[in-house]
Amino acid sequence: MTTLLEQLRKFTIVVADTGDIQAIETFTPRDATTNPSLITAAAQMPQYQGIVDDTLKQARTKLGKNASASDVATLAFDRLAISFGLKILEIIPGRVSTEVDARLSYDTKATIEKAHYLISEYEANGVSRDRILIKIASTWEGIKAAEVLEKEGIHCNLTLLFGIHQAIACAEAGITLISPFVGRILDWYTKETGKEYAPAEDPGVLSVTQIYNYYKKFGYKTEVMGASFRNIGEIYELAGCDLLTISPKLLEQLQLTEAELPRKLDPEVAAKMKIEKIFVDRANFDKMHQKNKMAFDKLDEGIKGFTKALETLEELLKTRLASLEGE
Repeated sequence: MTTLLEQLRKFTIVVADTGDIQAIETFTPRDATTNPSLITAAAQMPQYQGIVDDTLKQARTKLGKNASASDVATLAFDRLAISFGLKILEIIPGRVSTEVDARLSYDTKATIEKAHYLISEYEANGVSRDRILIKIASTWEGIKAAEVLEKEGIHCNLTLLFGIHQAIACAEAGITLISPFVGRILDWYTKETGKEYAPAEDPGVLSVTQIYNYYKKFGYKTEVMGASFRNIGEIYELAGCDLLTISPKLLEQLQLTEAELPRKLDPEVAAKMKIEKIFVDRANFDKMHQKNKMAFDKLDEGIKGFTKALETLEELLKTRLASLEGE
């Protein structure tokens, strides 16, 4: 009997959901994803202090000695995710997802500008844009920004995705990849109902299954990458999804568990299903989003959570800069 992780890799691309470079080296995924919370956590690990310090020093040199600590920290924050992304790309053969500032989630123009900046920094370091996924929150404004970027050959990963309306809008916009959040959906339903859910009945699992089947039924090219897992049971139920991005803790559990893993999601099965086509324009998107209280709550909460992580990171960078310049 082989491990769950070995079997999963036969029909799903395994992605590491972490900014921890050592963990990525351990599990050798094809791709890796980061977000503000993960970068903030990694930046506080002693083994990555050199990356943080180098990024701060480069930002100070770029802006000059008269620039405020706040301005230096802001520039360093912009570059830190790229610094981690560059290190990760030295290890993995595939793509890394780098997130646009969550505070821009409702600003299409600013999101496009930030994506252009991120891509230009990667390309200045010799990395092809084909190896980068620009990660953007699945607001209507974010989806429209990603639609423009995709036409420019800049590939996007639409994150904080909780409802079928977001998924359909992304597919119609020609987005490369979406990241529906399994565990956060489960969190919401558990809190609302007080119930415990078996993996096969997990609302997050059911949501990703619905999206996957819809995409395959209607021939959309957008890839589905389940994200935000709470246990390996959720991963078991989504075996066969295009990609799954998994934390190091759960990757380790999958690697240590020997059991049979049947394929649960299959494009050929989905193609034969009776599924109704749903039309999603701005008005219908807003209407469906308002009706889906879980998606409404979790998108708002997710943007606020990532914003808080960014603000925490900026304060950490200012403190570290003061320490460096006081040496």
